[in-house]
Amino acid sequence: MPDPHPDFTAAMFNIYRRALKEERYPANYFREMLEDRFGYDTAIQLIHDTKPSSGYTALWDRGRLDLTVEALILSPAWRESTIFTNEDRRAAFDRLTQYHYSFPDGYWQPSAR
Repeated sequence: MPDPHPDFTAAMFNIYRRALKEERYPANYFREMLEDRFGYDTAIQLIHDTKPSSGYTALWDRGRLDLTVEALILSPAWRESTIFTNEDRRAAFDRLTQYHYSFPDGYWQPSAR
């Protein structure tokens, strides 16, 4: 079955490569998920899981929540994308907020807190 959202999958592989290059973090399980499920299904599983993934916490330990799936889908490049619902965005927002992420300008945020 072809990837229904290849641009998003490419963006997900980009954060994988950046984590490897910039933080020397080999997110092997994340890469395997992308190869098996593509970007959208991987993102949905990770953001709606009740606990953050080990990769999320590893990036948090490094002070790099900007390289998480949660930050990616809220970023200006994807915040208006129709592939994500506001429920998806809220789950990502809530997790990042729980870990005290400082949202850069232009990132999606709920209209009413």
